[in-house]
This record gives sequence, C-alpha cells and structure tokens, in this order.
Amino acid sequence: MWDTEAATFDDAADHGLHDDSVRAAWRELLLTRLPAAPARVADLGCGTGTLSLLLADEGYLVDGLDFSPEMVRRAQAKAGRRDDARFVVADAATPPLKPATYDVVLCRHVLWAMPDPAAAVRTWIELLAPGGRLVLVEGRWFNGAGLAAAETVALVSSTGRPAEATLLPEADYWGREIDDERYVVVS
Repeated sequence: MWDTEAATFDDAADHGLHDDSVRAAWRELLLTRLPAAPARVADLGCGTGTLSLLLADEGYLVDGLDFSPEMVRRAQAKAGRRDDARFVVADAATPPLKPATYDVVLCRHVLWAMPDPAAAVRTWIELLAPGGRLVLVEGRWFNGAGLAAAETVALVSSTGRPAEATLLPEADYWGREIDDERYVVVS
C-alpha cells in the first residue's frame, strides 16, 4: 500500500514540508526537543525522508528507514550524494540498527500502526545511547484510528522512562485546521 502512496505522499503539507511556514514549524518543534547537532538520529518509518533531511540540514546525522521500497527510493533521490542522511528498507518494528548508538529515535505517525506498540517502544528505546531521547509524533485522528496522547504516554512510561506529551493543534504543523488529537511525546 505504501509503495502506491509514495507518489503523492509529499503532497500533504506535513509530509512534503513545501510550505515555508509548515517547514519552519516542524523545524522549531524538533529542534526544541532534540539534543544539539551533530547528534545521531534514527528516523523510523521515515517515508520519503522529509524530516530526516530537515534534520540533516541542521547538522544531524540521520539513519532513516521505511518498510516501503518506493518511499526509501524517493528519500534516497532527495538525499542525493549526501553522507549525513542514509536510508534503508526495513521494518520499524524490528529496525536493523545497532543498539545503544542513537541520541534520538524519531517516529512520526508510526507507533499507531505497529502490530505490538509496546514491543515497538521497547525495541526503539534499546537503540538509544545513554541519555538518548525518544520523540514520537502521533495522533488519534477524526476517523478513530491512531493512539490518544494518554495511551502513548502510558506505553512509554511502562518501560520506566518518563514521558511528556504536548498537543499540536496548530494549523502551522499540518497546513490546515484540524479537529483531531495530534501531539508529540518526548522521553
């Protein structure tokens, strides 16, 4: 399914970040929650690599992975010959990345789709170096899909890590007004 979605994936304002104000909102959101560059970031479920490349532009070293070969192909095309952002085809539930080596594990709209969200969170935390941060952008959408902020906080807290949610209702992030619950959880 995601291979067929790849061709139009970046058309959504929050996916492609083509609008300067939307891009600036995401830049500010992430930079205020991540350690300083050049931190290592694992962008799990990276799609076409938009957030990965936004962070690489800020000096971060990013490994992006996505289950969809077409999403990864598009991310690699966007990255060109850069060496600060690498992309691989892999499952975010079981990322083939070296444990305890990332300063940040970033996932946007991925956790809700995991067959076992609790197991995914535990796996993602294992990727973090001491003091590393887990940054989850999620939502409970108008159609009932997704996870409520309290559910995501509970999943992270169940691992013994503190977790804090910030609601993101502002149209600046999404390129339009929203009436569902969208948020970021940082641990």
